[in-house]
Amino acid sequence: MSLTLLPPAPGRAPAAPAPRDRFIDVLRVFGMVLVVVQHWTMPVLSYAQGRLTTGNALAAVPYITWISQVMPLVFFAGGAANAISFRSAARRGGTAREWTARRVRRLAWPVVPLAVVWLPLPHVLVALGVPAQPVEVAARTIGQLLWFLAVYLLAVVATPHLLRMRTGVVLPVLAGGAVLMDVVRFSGLEAAGYLNVAFVWLAVHQVGFRYAEGGLEWLTGRRAAGLAVAGFAMVAALVATGPYPASMIGMPGMISNMAPPSACLLALFAGQLGLAMLLRPAVNALAARPRAEAVLSALAPRMMTVYLWHMTALVAVGGVATVGFGLTTPQAGSAAWWSAVPLWLAVLALVLVTLTAMLGRFEDPAGAAAHRHVPAAVPLVGGALVTLTITGFAPGAAPLIASVALIAGLVLVSRPAAGAPRRR
Repeated sequence: MSLTLLPPAPGRAPAAPAPRDRFIDVLRVFGMVLVVVQHWTMPVLSYAQGRLTTGNALAAVPYITWISQVMPLVFFAGGAANAISFRSAARRGGTAREWTARRVRRLAWPVVPLAVVWLPLPHVLVALGVPAQPVEVAARTIGQLLWFLAVYLLAVVATPHLLRMRTGVVLPVLAGGAVLMDVVRFSGLEAAGYLNVAFVWLAVHQVGFRYAEGGLEWLTGRRAAGLAVAGFAMVAALVATGPYPASMIGMPGMISNMAPPSACLLALFAGQLGLAMLLRPAVNALAARPRAEAVLSALAPRMMTVYLWHMTALVAVGGVATVGFGLTTPQAGSAAWWSAVPLWLAVLALVLVTLTAMLGRFEDPAGAAAHRHVPAAVPLVGGALVTLTITGFAPGAAPLIASVALIAGLVLVSRPAAGAPRRR
């Protein structure tokens, strides 16, 4: 299987996809929705004597994560969207720095209301008599979601540079780096694995560039099916021979394929990409229907809000159920668990819809982008996101300092609405 995903034979280059690609929109929306559902079905909660105990319901069925762990497809779709967006901006005469400023604002601005709510909320809850331990668990969990934004910021900043390079050169280098880092990691230097945050996710992102160029048009029918089979077979082989675990999400007390990301995720991506491209004609046909297109148009502009606030919905509903009413999650996979899942998801969805309706407007920041101070803004925003990923919003100085740095970075790439017109 070729890591460069080049067509099997030379020929005329296919036309690039249209600026608005329904397939990419579906992947982004479907991917985020599946991430939300996976997070909502994972928790196994119990509460006693002031302490909240958590477990993972998917530990008993790790192979389901080969389908439910769709972050590789999300980064692929993001790569395609970034390539399409950047080239569109370049055709209009925009610069790389201007494009980056706009992307940074759209990415990081929705985090501001999250910080405004969660910086004081742990203190308020403790003052109201909620035990400190479950409050701290909740506050740290909320911040863990921001790893995605931190890595995606890296991908955004790298996009103008990587687009100038040949995918056939860059992709093998990134994939080879991921494999090498795994060798070093599993030889005893665990910290080396964190370099795969760049190697793995940028490799997947780079394949999205190839799609945006029209370079995956050959991947249909039997070829797509063959890639799917080869990718999932490679995952099975890696899991069988070790040291990779069967779960594609982190499990307590086990080696993780996600934190840090392992090269096994590249094989998983190959399988998922083949499956997605096999279904692409059907997906496009479905997305072209008026009702489906309306749903897609409504969800796509608010997916960052959905992602950032879905754990707040989980914390609110789960906290009331366990700490407030003393309920315990039924044994994962039991009849009681399955019967509770529909109601559980429905209540969470209702809370999330309400939060999204209230906060979705923050995905459209006021004013316009200012590109002059991008080199200073990016480290501030990136450092803030990494810090909040590690510390969450647990009481302490670090979350406050990180939030101030985030806002400072956003100020550096913003100007009032009276300035130059905003571009997307």
